[in-house]
Amino acid sequence: MSPLPAHTLWGLAALLLCAGVLLLRKPFVWLLRLFLRSSAGLAGLALFSRIGPFLGVSLGVNPINAVVLGLLGLPGFGLLLMLQWALR
Repeated sequence: MSPLPAHTLWGLAALLLCAGVLLLRKPFVWLLRLFLRSSAGLAGLALFSRIGPFLGVSLGVNPINAVVLGLLGLPGFGLLLMLQWALR
């Protein structure tokens, strides 16, 4: 019994790599989209932290609030404001 030739092993490795890319493409795109939306939410929170004191409202600029804004968008901003008001 002889071992497999080198080109066969490289072919199998390439096939496994292609299968892995195809299986993980959708979760990777979802995580990238969440990261980008959360980054935009963090920027929005930073802007609101500058304007908020003039309105008498403040929200913390932190990753949890950014992810809430990234997942829920503008309704998430309202949710954070209502939670901040309710927990005072």
